[in-house]
Amino acid sequence: MSASYKDLRVWQNAMDLVVSVYGETQSFPKEELYGLTSQMRRAAVSIPSNIAEGKGRSTDRDRSLFFCHARGSLLELETQVLIAQRLKYLNPPRAEALIEASTELGRMAQLPNPVRQKPGTTTRSVASDESLRSEVRGLRSEV
Repeated sequence: MSASYKDLRVWQNAMDLVVSVYGETQSFPKEELYGLTSQMRRAAVSIPSNIAEGKGRSTDRDRSLFFCHARGSLLELETQVLIAQRLKYLNPPRAEALIEASTELGRMAQLPNPVRQKPGTTTRSVASDESLRSEVRGLRSEV
């Protein structure tokens, strides 16, 4: 495992996405400053923040949970980009560039859902917890 969250390529790319979102939202209408502009910026900032916080957690389950939060923020941002495009705040090429960057980031951050259960079960088994830990360990080395 790398020494710092700053060494993770997924965190580095997430930071680049934050800078891109801030740049793109600068031209949004002023009346959106506390609306869509703020929401897009917060969602973008949340992605590398959750990756960093997850990296700092001591258990695989906690780490995976924060990576899942990052993925949720990424999907939130993608939705907001599409809204901005529909409102004509972003032209299609600029929106597509942000979506492509977020899609690539999503591919890099594919981690299992720590609370995923098989249909019809109410509790997790020790075997599935061990399987999750093994999956996360393998994915951590790739990120």
